[in-house]
Amino acid sequence: MLLAIDVGNTNAKFAVFRDSIAVARWRIATDDRRTADEYMVWLDQLLRLEGLDRAEIDAVIISTVVPRALHNLQLLADKYFGVEALVAGREPVSWGIALKVDEPQAVGADRACNAISAQAIEPGKEKLVISFGTATTFDHIGPDGAYLGGIIAPGVNLSLEALVNAAAKLPRIAIEAPASNSVIGRTTESQMLIGVYWGYVGMIEGLMHRMKAEIGKPVTVIATGGLAILFQEQAHLFDRVEPDLTLNGLMHLYNQRGISA
Repeated sequence: MLLAIDVGNTNAKFAVFRDSIAVARWRIATDDRRTADEYMVWLDQLLRLEGLDRAEIDAVIISTVVPRALHNLQLLADKYFGVEALVAGREPVSWGIALKVDEPQAVGADRACNAISAQAIEPGKEKLVISFGTATTFDHIGPDGAYLGGIIAPGVNLSLEALVNAAAKLPRIAIEAPASNSVIGRTTESQMLIGVYWGYVGMIEGLMHRMKAEIGKPVTVIATGGLAILFQEQAHLFDRVEPDLTLNGLMHLYNQRGISA
C-alpha cells in the first residue's frame, strides 16, 4: 500500500492507497515542529481504527509547501515504514507534465499534483482548477496536462482572520453559506458572513470569467480544497468538486514511475 502525504500551510493530509484506490484519509493541523514519533502515535491509532496494518505500507510519497516539515516526514517513512520517502518534484520523481511558466521551479508541489490529477480525470480538455486552502488558487491546465499558469488570491479564512484582527469590535464567526440569498445583513455577524461568502463568489465568478475569456475555448472547472464544499451550492461555478485532488495526484505521480500502488 502507498501512504501519500500532502502538507499545506494550514493542514497536512494523509491517505492510504491500495491498488490506486484511497481506502482511508485523514488530516491534521500543519506543525513543522511535529516529530516523526508524534506523527506515528497519531497515525497508528487511525490505521487501527480503519482496520489497516501499517506493515502493509511499503511506499511513501510526500508533497509539501512547508519545507521545514519535510525532514520529520522522511524520518517517519524510514523509521516506521522502513522505506525511503519519495518527494514530489525531486529526483527520481519527475512531474511528467510540462510547467510552461516563467519560473517552473517556483510552482508549488500541490499545484503540480493538482494538474496531474486533473489531467487524469479530464484528459484532452482545457481545465481550470480552483483550490480553496490558505490561499485560493486558480490554475490553467492544458489538454495535454501542461501547467500553464494561474492566479493566487488570499484564502477565505485568511481574509476573515485579517478582517477580525484589524477591526477590534468585529467578532469571530464561522465560515458557512448564508441562510438566505439576501445581501443586506441585519446583524454584524450576518453582514460579515455576506461580505466573505458573496464577496468570494463574486471574486470566483469574476476571475473565472476573465480566465475563460483569455483561454478562448470551453473549459472544465474543477474545485478542490477543504473549503470547496462551502461554495458547492453555487452549482454554476464548478463542473465537478474533487476534495482529494492533490492526494490523488500524488498517487498518479507515484504510479508514473511504473510501480502499482
